[in-house]
Amino acid sequence: MVATVSGLDSISVGGLAERTGVSKSGILTVFGNREAIQVAAVAEARRIYQEVVIGPAWHLPPGRERLRGLLEAWKDYVLSAVFPGGCFLATTSAEYGRRDGAVADAVRRLEREWLDLLEGELATAGSASPVDDAFRIDALLVAGVTRYQLYGERADLDRGCRLALEVVG
Repeated sequence: MVATVSGLDSISVGGLAERTGVSKSGILTVFGNREAIQVAAVAEARRIYQEVVIGPAWHLPPGRERLRGLLEAWKDYVLSAVFPGGCFLATTSAEYGRRDGAVADAVRRLEREWLDLLEGELATAGSASPVDDAFRIDALLVAGVTRYQLYGERADLDRGCRLALEVVG
C-alpha cells in the first residue's frame, strides 16, 4: 500500500482512479471524499494486520506463548513486505500523531487495539506492568522497523524483535 511509502496523505481520488481503472466520479460515488478513502485504507490495513499478524498467533495459548507468536508473525509481516514501506502502524502513527480528524482517529484506534492486545497478553503472562511492557515492546518494534527501512539492515529488525522478546520473558 502506497501509504507506508508516501504516507496516507498521498492517497488521492485521482491516484486511486488511476490504479484501479475506475473513474474519479466512480471513486467518489463509492467513498464520497478523500478522507473516506483514507479511513478505508486504515480499515483495510487493520484487516490485513489481523490476518497476517494476529491470526497466525491466535491459536497459541494466551500469555507468553501467544506474545512470542505475535512478535514472530509481526517480524514475518515486515520481512514479507506486506506493505512496501514496512509496518503500517509505525508509519501512519508517526504521520498522524499530532493531527485531528477521522483519519487520525482511525490510526489511533488501530494503534490502541494493538496496544490493548499486547497489554492483555502481558497481563495473562504475569507482567507486573502490562502497560509499561506493551510500551517497551511497541517502541522496540517501531525502532527496529524504522532502522530496517532506513538502513536496509535486517540485523536492526532482528535486534528490535529480539529485545521485544526479552520483555516477554
